[in-house]
Amino acid sequence: MLELKDVCYAVEDKEIVKNVNLVIEDHFVVITGPNGSGKSTLAKLIAGIIEPTSGTILLDGEDITGLNITERAKKGISYAFQQPVRFKGLTVRDLMGLAAGKDASFSELCDILSEVGLCAKEYINRGLDGSLSGGELKRIEIAMILARNSKLSIFDEPEAGIDLWSFSKLIRVFEKMVSKSDGNILIISHQERILDIADKIIYLKDGEVERYAKKDEILPDILNSAVNGTCRVLVDKLD
Repeated sequence: MLELKDVCYAVEDKEIVKNVNLVIEDHFVVITGPNGSGKSTLAKLIAGIIEPTSGTILLDGEDITGLNITERAKKGISYAFQQPVRFKGLTVRDLMGLAAGKDASFSELCDILSEVGLCAKEYINRGLDGSLSGGELKRIEIAMILARNSKLSIFDEPEAGIDLWSFSKLIRVFEKMVSKSDGNILIISHQERILDIADKIIYLKDGEVERYAKKDEILPDILNSAVNGTCRVLVDKLD
């Protein structure tokens, strides 16, 4: 379980995240909201890439506020960037082995890669460089997180920078991951197809949580708001 208590983040007196209070314990949660609402900043605060200006972050009751990204990774938090990192000189096998924390066998790697729709024979010795497409890198990054079997897996706008065909494959990967993963999954996204497979949705606006509810309770309002081209406040159903 992840808990945020009065978490704030400011840069040069500009508040980007404001007094966020959340308890995230559902299997699959999506954070959404308008551009500039602080979604990616919140994800980085949870992962330990940046430190909150104030507030507390707890993982399974343990205060992890002062831990960096490496220390949080050891606690079971994984983070997937909007644009996957390319590692010059490393192969897919190297990365997967590091993620698994052991010398994984070809059979084990094949099983994990097949979960994200990749053939191990074709990809196992591929370099993590410019020869891989954005969609391929996204799936390899997801496979790496599957290999870690994380307590909390965070994906920051996984749909960014990939084409529609790759996005359709990505959705199927997430659907499979949701059905098989034991940990909690947190995705930053504004894509309807990702929102539609969430257990709960957090709606963030101007750095604040406006609403946090079950998908069926909040998604119709989000879609209706998008259709009307407005950014209506979604708190009218909170009471």
